[in-house]
Amino acid sequence: MEKQWTAGESVKETYDSWAPVYDEFNQGYMFERWTGKLVEKAEEAGVGGKRLLDVACGTGMSSLPMLERGWTVTGCDISPRMLDIALEKIGDRATLFEADMRELPDVGEFDLIWAINDPLNYLLDIEELEASFEGMRRNLAADGIVLFDINTLVTYRTFFSNEVVVEGAEGRLVWQGQLSPADVSTGTFAEARFEAESDSALTAVHRQRHFTEAEVLAALDAAGLQRVAFFGEKEGYLTPGVDEDFHTKAVYLCRHG
Repeated sequence: MEKQWTAGESVKETYDSWAPVYDEFNQGYMFERWTGKLVEKAEEAGVGGKRLLDVACGTGMSSLPMLERGWTVTGCDISPRMLDIALEKIGDRATLFEADMRELPDVGEFDLIWAINDPLNYLLDIEELEASFEGMRRNLAADGIVLFDINTLVTYRTFFSNEVVVEGAEGRLVWQGQLSPADVSTGTFAEARFEAESDSALTAVHRQRHFTEAEVLAALDAAGLQRVAFFGEKEGYLTPGVDEDFHTKAVYLCRHG
């Protein structure tokens, strides 16, 4: 990577380590239902076709439901090990390639570009956020939609402050948040430690940053994008507007500015 980003290559290292047990840890997450809700909002916003660029596609958990819905899918991720798992599932049904969202190449025109399940929170400064939005804008069709989610304060007071244990096939998978809820405020930098008790090589440290609505809107404007819809997520349901002390994610839908 030519540019020295604040977050460096920490996300690549984290997800390369996490990849072998990522699906197992997230086995209870309803990706089909969640992606369906997001597609509904994109359709309400007037998305004009079925070409998807899945930014930070990971192991393909968000790409697979879209293929089943008849979308043409291109996916990218910073972690080659996550992509290897995605390729095993998807085969030649989608185009997959390795890319850092902060340096997204021009790969085509897409009707929907999304980055979902909090990848943008792994960016640690505004410059990284702006660069990611700029790359999405360059690949967006004239009437296309950019859709992404951002973690809210309540997520950092809960998930990044608690222990979550999943009983895996070969032992316990443990997520241990490092924050104290009382220390969470706007712009918080968060850290959580993940480990598979059966294999020390699968240990990963997750570092994220909370972005305020004002920061996100400023970064969108700098990248030439304009927000057209805004929703709060709670237990998989979307409602207009966001209360950061109630909703666990803020969901943005954007168009060319």
